[in-house]
Amino acid sequence: MFGFIKDKVQKIYTSVTQKVTSIVARGALDEVFLQELSQVLLAADTGVKTTNDIINRLATGIKANTITTSEQATDALASMLLAHLSQTHDPDLLPRIVLLVGINGSGKTTFIGKYAHMLKSMNKKVLVVAGDTFRAAAVQQLSEWAKRVGVTVFIGKENQDSAAVIFDACKMFHDGGFDHLIIDTAGRLQTKINLMNELEKIKRIIQKQLPAESIHTWLTIDAMLGQNSIAQAKVFHEATSVNGLLLTKLDGTGKGGMIFAITQELKLPIVYITFGEAQEDIKAFNAQEYVQGLLYKA
Repeated sequence: MFGFIKDKVQKIYTSVTQKVTSIVARGALDEVFLQELSQVLLAADTGVKTTNDIINRLATGIKANTITTSEQATDALASMLLAHLSQTHDPDLLPRIVLLVGINGSGKTTFIGKYAHMLKSMNKKVLVVAGDTFRAAAVQQLSEWAKRVGVTVFIGKENQDSAAVIFDACKMFHDGGFDHLIIDTAGRLQTKINLMNELEKIKRIIQKQLPAESIHTWLTIDAMLGQNSIAQAKVFHEATSVNGLLLTKLDGTGKGGMIFAITQELKLPIVYITFGEAQEDIKAFNAQEYVQGLLYKA
């Protein structure tokens, strides 16, 4: 994971890791240290609440002389950041049915392609469903990804209701002996009520067609949007029962602190992170490795 942080997510390393390392290396655990660290965390989109909590706890430790060295300060910071990632996901858990939700442009379709490739590499039989019938571009993009990674894609008729598409796809999943069903959904429904109704309808269809299966709903969040994406994510989280978060486009931003802010806000685990354009550019999120990669040299 160190290599992943330093090589694949160079912007985070430059804007967060190097700055934190430089501040801590200065050695003086004083008010200037706390102010500079606070500025770095806020600039990285760690969020005001999380940042204030960390700075206040560090200040208390320094005042009480329980934190007296740079090494102790780094270790204390690592422990606090890990505490903010207390919601965890079992990386070995590969749910059979995954419903993808999130706003348009958040990376749902690209995630599906990368996730399907990962499952295919495990010799799993995968069916992906073009449930975003509002956008022809979404259907085309998903079809291209499916062809690229070698999995089956289900596409409904032109202008067909997305729920009807998913109804037919569930039958194909059951009859075709597939291991995994991954469903794309629309991200542009205009109100929370419309969104809630549509997602509830889709879930009811899946549950009726595949009563023995459990549905995992994953929410894609564009890391490049920073704090703005949290408000949008809250709408989806309130509209449906989300099981986990997918942080996408992590390579395009230096705001690595957003991971801590969004898990605190939504109280949900980050399941996967994606970066880059290659089909292999996906990793199960590991909180320990992420924090280690941010704060310690490889």
